[in-house]
Formats: sequence, C-alpha cells, structure tokens
Amino acid sequence: MQSAPPAPTAPTPPSAARKHTWLTPVRARMREWWWQRLPRTNTLTLTQRNTYILPTGAGWMLALTLLLLLVASINFQLNLGYLLTFLLVGCAASGVYVCHSTLRGLQLHLGEPAPQFLGSGCTLEVTLTNTARRARYAIGMTVHDAPGWVWSDVPAQGSSVVHVTFQPASRGLHAVPTLKAETRYPLGTFRVWSIWRPAAHVLIYPRAEVPAPALPSGEPRAQGSGSAAASGIGEFDGVRAYRRGDPLKLVVWKKAAKSFATGVDDLVSRDSQQSQQQELWLDFSATGLAEREARISRLTAWVLQADRLGVDYGLRLPGREIAQGNGAAQRLRCLEALALC
Repeated sequence: MQSAPPAPTAPTPPSAARKHTWLTPVRARMREWWWQRLPRTNTLTLTQRNTYILPTGAGWMLALTLLLLLVASINFQLNLGYLLTFLLVGCAASGVYVCHSTLRGLQLHLGEPAPQFLGSGCTLEVTLTNTARRARYAIGMTVHDAPGWVWSDVPAQGSSVVHVTFQPASRGLHAVPTLKAETRYPLGTFRVWSIWRPAAHVLIYPRAEVPAPALPSGEPRAQGSGSAAASGIGEFDGVRAYRRGDPLKLVVWKKAAKSFATGVDDLVSRDSQQSQQQELWLDFSATGLAEREARISRLTAWVLQADRLGVDYGLRLPGREIAQGNGAAQRLRCLEALALC
C-alpha cells in the first residue's frame, strides 16, 4: 500500500518576503541614527524631550469602541450614549496625563558595573530617584530588545533600586547596552517610554576551564626571592611537618584534607627555604593547547587555582608579562590582562 504524498507546503507570501528583506534594515538604520543623537551618560533625568508616548493595542481598541459608541449615539439620539462616550474620553485623557507624568521627572542613575566572568551574566544596578511628592507606580526597566522586564514602584521623595541583567557574548571591555524605561500605568491604554545609553563599561573575564587542570611545574629561580612553586601534579615541593606558629597560608590544605579523610590529624607546611629555589609562571605558550581562547581559558583556571592556594605566581602573555605576586591585587591584574589579551 503506497503512502499518500506529502501535502504541499504553502508558499511564503511575497509581501512577507519583501517585509523581511527591506523593512528590517531600514528600521535598523533609523534606530542607529536615532541612538547616535542620544548622548551617553550614567545619570539621566526624564523630561518631555526624551520621553515618548503612544497608544497600546488596548488603547487603539478603546479608541475604536469610543468611535462606534459615538456613531451609535448620534444615529439613535442616545443621551446616555453621549454621556458614556464623553465620560470614557475624559478617563482616557486623564490616563494620558497620569501615564506621562509617572515617567516624566524621574531620575535614573547607573552604578559602576563590577567585572564578571563570561557566561555568568552581568547585573546592572539602576537607581530610580523620585523627587516628587507623589509615588510612581509600575515602572519597568530592561535592556533594549531583551525579553525580560524588571518592575518597581518608587515612593514619594524616595528611591528604588532595580537590577537589570544581560549576557555579554565575549570577553573583554564592553559598553553597557542601551536600556529602556517604560510604564503603562494607570489604564494600560498608553505606554510611555524612554531610551537610555549609559556611558559605563563592564569588564568581562574569560571563562575558566572546567575541570581546572593541574598547575604547571615551577621554574628554577634565577635571582630574587619569592614564596612558592608548584609541581606538575598541582602539589607543592618542599613540605615538612606543621610547626606551631606557622602561617596558615603555608599549610598544604590539600594534603590536610586527605589526612583528615583517612582519620589522621597530621598537618604539613611548605618549606619556604626549598620553595624559594623555584617560581611559578603561567605561560601562554606553555598551556599545551592550540586555540587561543582555549589557552586563555586554561590560564584563567590556573590564576584562580594559584590564588586559592595563596602562592606567588606570574603571568606571561604575548607582548606582556606580569611579575610575581599574590593576593587579590595580583588576581585582578592577571584576570584583567587575560580579558584584554
């Protein structure tokens, strides 16, 4: 028994194809022209010059309903129809004023974005300040063209903080994307919005390789002094039994965890005299990988691992070398260099 031939696929209407081919680029060019006229600033006060208003779908339906109601009242000489029509028109007109004044006069301020790792998302902290003596309700913030909205009410002569998130596509220094503020309070028949281009930038660190590979072997020290070196398996050479008074950063906690797991309470410390003979270098050319982004991802994992262990380490990148060091300042220097590499 032969199966029936598949049903023919309906062709795409020529009008839809033309709309997709020429309307989208035109809208993109108009938007780019509009945005270039907006100055970049981290603080924006919403005024009549930068606040826009248009009816929503519900607003257009209300307008059509009022028109039909008015026509019916005229044709049938309905006094109550006239009353209802003008009553609804008055409500809609007052809704326009309330909706526009809800956003007009509001002050937006963007806090300095903190650096984030690629893939974890970036959160922007926006402070909404209301200097008026009345509260403002149902104010939404979002990244332009993003699906998610964050809604908040702002008390009278007070402020409210909203957190807007976006997902950078790559590491490096990124300009904060264009933001959008909007409200449809009180009736939902009109929407008032404003476009905001912040001047801030956010630094995106590379994504660390998971699982984190073992630290590379330490290199013989030519001169100077330092603290620690790592062997090829990620553990430290030159360990000895723990002595009372040893700094906690000298304790090899990986070995201590293994000892505690077996029921032994022995602690070991790094022997600083032996560890000073070597130094740990995280080298771009010694990662054992071919792709550039994979190398940077592995170096990021090594930086985080060395920082957790509290050892001295340096970073070698093409055209740049960061000297030996440890602590939070060293970690931030290395992560910034990897992000901008």
